[in-house]
Formats: sequence, structure tokens, C-alpha cells
Amino acid sequence: MNALRIAAIAVIVAGVLGLAYGGFSYTKETHKGQLGPIELSVSEKQTINVPVWAGVAAIVVGGALLIFGGRAR
Repeated sequence: MNALRIAAIAVIVAGVLGLAYGGFSYTKETHKGQLGPIELSVSEKQTINVPVWAGVAAIVVGGALLIFGGRAR
């Protein structure tokens, strides 16, 4: 498999995962402080929503790359 097919499959998988989960979250460490031997830190949970249109567009673009990518030569 060439690099274009692998990229197309990765874009399709990303689109399907975006539709299935609808978003993802991660933890961001925002503040850090130290007062003598005591260390303080604050973590915030951030959530990013993936729109439905972005998931569908990723699947369509990945499919187009998979079908028409090798025919350009």
C-alpha cells in the first residue's frame, strides 16, 4: 500500500470515530504553585466536540482519495 491509501484510510477512520464518539476530552494543567515543601496544581478537563458535518466530510474526502487518488497519474 502506498502512502496515499494509508492516509485515505486514516481520514476515513477519523471520520467514523468522530461520528461515533462526537468529541473527545483531555486534562489540562493550568496553575502550578509551590509554597515551601507543598506543591499545588490545578487541572481542568477540556472537552472538544466534533460536529457531525466534519465527520461526514472526513469520510467523503477519505473515500474520494481512496477511489480517485491513484487515477491522477
